Amino acid sequence: MSAVPRAALDQALATIEQACPDARLGLGEPLFLAVSRLTPLVNVDLLVVDDGLRTLMTWREDRFYGPGWHVPGGVVRFKESLAARLHAVAALELGAQIAPEPAPVEVFELTAPDRDLRGHFITLAYRCRLQTPLDPARQAPAGARPSAGQWAWFEELPPDTIRQHRIYQHLFNRRSRCARES
Repeated sequence: MSAVPRAALDQALATIEQACPDARLGLGEPLFLAVSRLTPLVNVDLLVVDDGLRTLMTWREDRFYGPGWHVPGGVVRFKESLAARLHAVAALELGAQIAPEPAPVEVFELTAPDRDLRGHFITLAYRCRLQTPLDPARQAPAGARPSAGQWAWFEELPPDTIRQHRIYQHLFNRRSRCARES
């Protein structure tokens, strides 16, 4: 147990609760990062596949994962349904609406052994179909380095995929085998 006196801990918690009276509205970055040091975060990933068996990925550039392609996803907020987070991610990252399957097709535990901030996730990956077109203004330019938030379709997992999302390699391998067999 912590060496922090109970009164000091109670006072710190009261301060946090005043700063964040309704966690459903978001925690704010400092509190969110503090929580991420204490417990795994639950997130959803969108496995959006088109009729040509290509997978949609978006470009990320952040201080935790660096630049690279990743499967669109986001952390579930307090008392937010998984379906609501899936739809919010589609709107935020793709500018589109999706139809997710009712249950995840993959569940992963992802860790970043070299850090504690945002270092442990329980990921629920859902297959999704687009219901509306993607925002064309967000399409990554062919042959040029993308900008944060841009999207592109891939038949194979790109080599500059962020390390944590290389767990999806088996999905690309399976699709490649199916395409070759048909």
